[in-house]
Amino acid sequence: MMQRRKVDILCVQETRWKSSKARSLGAGFKLFYHGVDRKRNGVGVILKEEFVSSVLEIKRVSDRVMSLKLEIKGVMFNVVSGYAPQVGCELEEKEKFWLDLDEVIQSIPRSERVVIGADFNGHVGAGNRDDEEVMGRFGIQERNTEGQMVVDFAKRMEMAVVNTFFQKRQEHRVTYKSGGRSTQVDYILCRRCNLKEISDCKVVVGESVARQHRMVVCRMTLVMRKMKRAKAEQRTKWWKLKKEECCMTFRKELRQALGGQEVLPNDWTTTANVIRETGRSVLGVSSGRKVDKETWWWNEEVKECVRRKRLAKKKWDTERTEESTVSTGVQGDAA
Repeated sequence: MMQRRKVDILCVQETRWKSSKARSLGAGFKLFYHGVDRKRNGVGVILKEEFVSSVLEIKRVSDRVMSLKLEIKGVMFNVVSGYAPQVGCELEEKEKFWLDLDEVIQSIPRSERVVIGADFNGHVGAGNRDDEEVMGRFGIQERNTEGQMVVDFAKRMEMAVVNTFFQKRQEHRVTYKSGGRSTQVDYILCRRCNLKEISDCKVVVGESVARQHRMVVCRMTLVMRKMKRAKAEQRTKWWKLKKEECCMTFRKELRQALGGQEVLPNDWTTTANVIRETGRSVLGVSSGRKVDKETWWWNEEVKECVRRKRLAKKKWDTERTEESTVSTGVQGDAA
């Protein structure tokens, strides 16, 4: 299904597989999962094979929360899979889930991308009055207590409930369907500042991979920010004073600038400014570029290494095919 729908990363819940492992699923996909009981809970993340080598860190927090950190084309990308307790669960269990999720998100630097794919077992509801900063107007039904927890979490972490920002037919917003009951409980969240990188988000209908739950898919294009090169500071060429001719010229110009006085004025600030201005006009200033004059290490061996590195980089630039666009989804209930 992921291959057919061109989904690169998929968060799954209710896997019901015990232990913390990774397994190949075939067709070029690999599953990372964590669970403690074969009868309930369990979370996982499925990656397209080309992204497996990009995994830098895996955090298996509990059988309801886990995260993966990837580096995609120089961008740090964190994927979090979550499975919130159902409506009838104990309050203590719900509080633990939100505490774990809070800690995971808080541990991720602000400069890194974060996408949460989770079965939150709650309804954020239609409309977004007073909550415009974290959700759009395209939810479903009325908000319940569990849905309010999702909204409160999004506000705490400055995140956005992506599903609700895209106007779709109701059939493409329903994530859970059983009999005559249609609801929205599976959501994708991202940082509010990165919402503009998501071009679409909808529910995929017509797939029977998991019972009752439907897959939510969003398409996100990672935008790499160009680092601004710091402007180098221009410096007065004081080293020219080693030359007798420059030194004599500097003394003459400085004496004229000070009004012909042999004794320096008592106001040091004024005197220092005059010395600096005279130095800039007589000796000149540098271009601002740092030049390392210690080139004793630049030998034939180093030159050859640099040449091979440049050739390897040129070859990699011409042959790589990896794109910076990834498709991310969440599928509640993978059992």
